[in-house]
Amino acid sequence: MAIDSPAAAGAGTQARLISKNYNLFYLDTGKIYRYIGLLKINKKDKFSYNLVKSKISRIKLNVLKNKVLLTNEVAQSASKIAKDKKIRDIVHKFQQNCAYNPPKKYKGSVLDGRDIITVQMKDAMFKFYITANLKVRAKRRFYEYQNLKIKISYNEVLKSLRNRDKLDKERKYGPLKKTKDSILINTSKLSKKASFKKIKAIMDKKINN
Repeated sequence: MAIDSPAAAGAGTQARLISKNYNLFYLDTGKIYRYIGLLKINKKDKFSYNLVKSKISRIKLNVLKNKVLLTNEVAQSASKIAKDKKIRDIVHKFQQNCAYNPPKKYKGSVLDGRDIITVQMKDAMFKFYITANLKVRAKRRFYEYQNLKIKISYNEVLKSLRNRDKLDKERKYGPLKKTKDSILINTSKLSKKASFKKIKAIMDKKINN
């Protein structure tokens, strides 16, 4: 299953719910870029493609749960890094392996990101484009930051998301865009539960027919 979405649209939440309900391996691909973004912030002069290759080849997915990856500074670094073709190629190989070779205990995989449908999993059984109004997404991310005790204003979050949308949609390689064969889910006026029910109904109908 492949999901593309702009930041803070609720794709990660839905992917986790889908993963649990259908016993699918879940990978938040955006966290991989955030991991590399943090690596660039911390390593600075020592940052290189070889370092990224080495780190990604040995990565343990538990490191993607690090709350530092959710900070605005890391998000901005990740967006800039995601424009680099060589970085994308390294990440692409890792994501492809996760998508098509999930651990045997899972029935399949679900990945969410910016170019999962358009680049990573073009042959996915299910393709969803999840989105929401910019201001709704900003409020969600702002409340998320508050819960994590991250100090940032709503206006800063709004500006950050607007910039990230621009970077994601205008980058040369793997830009965010909706495809004709993906199903649009707008979560602006939907709760997490309502969004999941809508997605599940679509999936169950196809699975059972």
